[in-house]
Amino acid sequence: MAEQRPDPDALLARVQREEAKRRRGRLKIFFGAAAGVGKTYAMLLAAREKRAEGVDVAVGIAETHDRADTAALLYGLETLPPRIIEYRGAQLREFDLDAALKRRPTLIIVDELAHTNAPGSRHPKRWNDVEELLDAGIDVYTALNVQHLESLNDVVGGITGVRVQETVPDTAFDKADEVELVDLPPDELLERLKEGKVYMPQQAKAAVENFFRKGNLIALRELSLRRTAERVDEQMRVYREDQGISEVWQAGELILVCIGPGELAGRLIRAGRRFAAALHADWIVAYIETPQLQRLPPAERDAIMQNLRLAESLGAQTATLSAQQMSSAILEYAHDKNVTKILLGKPTRTGWRRWLLGSVVDTVVREAADIDVYLLSSERPGRGDAPAQDMLLARSRAYLGLPEAERAGAKPRWPRYAVAVAVPAVCTAIGFVGPGSNELVNIVMVYLLGVMLVASRFGRGPSILASALSVGAFDFFFVPPVFTFAVSDIRYVATFAVMFLVGIVISTLASNLRTQARIAGYREKRAASLYGMSRDLAAAHAEDEIVRAAASHISAEFGGQCTILFPNEAGRVAYPKGRSQPYSLHGADLGVAQWVLDHDRIAGRSTDTLPGAEAVYLPLRGASGAIGVLALLPTSLRRVFLPEQQRLLETFLNQTALAIERVRLAQAAHDAQIKVETESLRNSLLAGISHDLRTPLAAIVGAASSLAEEPERLAPEARRELARTIYDEGQRMATLANNILDMARLDAGAVTLNRDWYPLEEIVGGVLTRMRTRLGARPVRIALPRDAPLVKLDAVLIEQVLTNLIENALKYTPAGTGIEISAEFEPEAVTVMVADEGPGIPPGLEEKLFDKFYRASPERAQSGVGLGLTICRAIVEAHGGTIRAENRSPRGAAFRFTLPRDEAPPTIESEEAPLAKAL
Repeated sequence: MAEQRPDPDALLARVQREEAKRRRGRLKIFFGAAAGVGKTYAMLLAAREKRAEGVDVAVGIAETHDRADTAALLYGLETLPPRIIEYRGAQLREFDLDAALKRRPTLIIVDELAHTNAPGSRHPKRWNDVEELLDAGIDVYTALNVQHLESLNDVVGGITGVRVQETVPDTAFDKADEVELVDLPPDELLERLKEGKVYMPQQAKAAVENFFRKGNLIALRELSLRRTAERVDEQMRVYREDQGISEVWQAGELILVCIGPGELAGRLIRAGRRFAAALHADWIVAYIETPQLQRLPPAERDAIMQNLRLAESLGAQTATLSAQQMSSAILEYAHDKNVTKILLGKPTRTGWRRWLLGSVVDTVVREAADIDVYLLSSERPGRGDAPAQDMLLARSRAYLGLPEAERAGAKPRWPRYAVAVAVPAVCTAIGFVGPGSNELVNIVMVYLLGVMLVASRFGRGPSILASALSVGAFDFFFVPPVFTFAVSDIRYVATFAVMFLVGIVISTLASNLRTQARIAGYREKRAASLYGMSRDLAAAHAEDEIVRAAASHISAEFGGQCTILFPNEAGRVAYPKGRSQPYSLHGADLGVAQWVLDHDRIAGRSTDTLPGAEAVYLPLRGASGAIGVLALLPTSLRRVFLPEQQRLLETFLNQTALAIERVRLAQAAHDAQIKVETESLRNSLLAGISHDLRTPLAAIVGAASSLAEEPERLAPEARRELARTIYDEGQRMATLANNILDMARLDAGAVTLNRDWYPLEEIVGGVLTRMRTRLGARPVRIALPRDAPLVKLDAVLIEQVLTNLIENALKYTPAGTGIEISAEFEPEAVTVMVADEGPGIPPGLEEKLFDKFYRASPERAQSGVGLGLTICRAIVEAHGGTIRAENRSPRGAAFRFTLPRDEAPPTIESEEAPLAKAL
């Protein structure tokens, strides 16, 4: 039997799922078919059992509906005080989310999951509150009826005749860790109603006659049982995947649900959700926008967007496709995504219209040879459907926050049709006065030209009107007998028909071309926006530059004002200090921004969280979570929440986050490199100092101990030699300390040049005089031009440069070899060279010699820590000059430093250089 190795991707997904579960609180839903089955009672009973086990339990909110037996279960349980909200003169009791998060019990009771919160709450729905509690690691018990599930909303509405407005997305239900079905037979529930245990007697009587009819209760009970069974099946599937048991499962399915602007879209989405759940399949909801659909009024486009949002809330991916033909777009997208099943609505065209104009469904069924196609019946609207459709439009408009004027603010159509009437009149006038007016074919061409102009500018409707009016005008004014619609020659009837059809064809083609041009313009604009932002972000090398570029592009593309906020050192969102952002939004709600940063979710206006905020707040997601928050106050919410615009905004945010992380990582790498180099320099300094201090200290200690222990046994000459040794080694230590201090002062910029006019031979002579003992018998050759001009420099520092260069030659060259000092004067500079006859410089190290603590041959260097040449370069560069090292021919090394001569020297009498004394 072949070895069954686990799938690495499946193992990774399992680990991630378990890690997410570990951090998240546990959700238990008490699920029932209808009100009165005992969900709240069972929930409170389970909470009391947990409290008896020692679990910290609190009641956030529990709706007892004045049922004594249910209210009795609250006794002994800690109940958090409700949040009182004033709304239209009434006081509403709402669940206090902030108090629950502050109290932070292990388990909290939050009744009625589908409840709609009062305006002014952080979230519009109670299930959003529950999500935040779970994210905070708090376990939650809650209750839900089957009619409140979004995917079953239309099914329940069809059964009961009542469309429930308070719904919960199936994704929230599916995330529950445990679902307990609270079941009660319909007869027992009806008996409880009659006894007044569910509603008051008057309410109970109305409920029995309407919603609580026995047939409805049986159907709702079946739905709840089926939904619970589906969940058990899903748990079994997850178990089999975790255990690697996959022999009986087929390959994964992918369902494509195609929706349009009609009222069938919502039913298609909910049916697709149930279909996908039954097949354990992923699913996509696609809206195909043809040129005809692009001319829909704003209210219907808002309804489409709301349907796409509904699909996302039910767990679907969404896509908006633009194409000339709907059927070709569906099939092409299905094949690109490897779709296995397509769900469509039944064709609305029937009879001769379906035969003549065709049907998208027929085309898809005919050409989708390898894809299963399922059709959903289009029910005739009933009494409750029109209000439900109106409610959908109202919800979409409220979601967008549009005023009434904007909802009905489409441009009036009558000017376009007025132009369609005027153009045939103008063509008629041209036919009367233009050349060749006696040729009817020329007049026909003029009319067709007018029709084409109307179609290209105003669309299909006005162009068809212009085509019809052109045929009538041509018949009335030009076809004999004129000024009457009578036709003397029957052949003109065919001319009229052909002229009308050609006009319609031209209208259609011109209108489609205009629409395609507009679509291409939109796409080109989006592509240009992405390209422009990518280019600016790539060119930015600092975080401030990235923020300015992102804010500028986002404001230009989506309109309005925006700002990008980042957390400070304490993790609190704050306005950036010292950053000037164009189109900056002033007065952003930092509390909302902090919530977005902490929860990595969108919030603000027209969202599920804090919808009362003025702006929209979106997280900037980096590799490790949210790194910042975009606060956007758009001029029109439609520019932000249309699906294609939303995806564009997400792309902008992702690019911005990546650019910011790129800069931060580059800065971190730079800081790490500096830290490594600093550590290396520190180690080199310690190693050099420890070596170079130990050698003279050993000599000093040895000489001093000899002088201290047996001074009478030492000859005077020996004592003088020991004292000289102590002095020389002390001088070496002082020189080492001075070099380190000089380098520190030069690095800190604390050295001020004291420049004055000096003869170069005086500087060289002074250095050689002080180093006479160190030079010993070394031959030194001097090559300085006679009558050399004065040089403006800091004599002390330049003497230090010459001293270090000569000492470097003494360290790295054999004893007895010569040293040469020369100078060359040019009009703009003077170059001084110190050369030796040693082994030279290893190739490629000419520049590295001037690095701190670097020594080319430490084994040949008698002392020093590698700072001498570094000090030389710092001093020369402080004078505005340069220094370099090179090899001589045939052997030896030469160090040349150049000082600028940017001022004319003063004229003085020449003096004899003191070189003879020095030598």
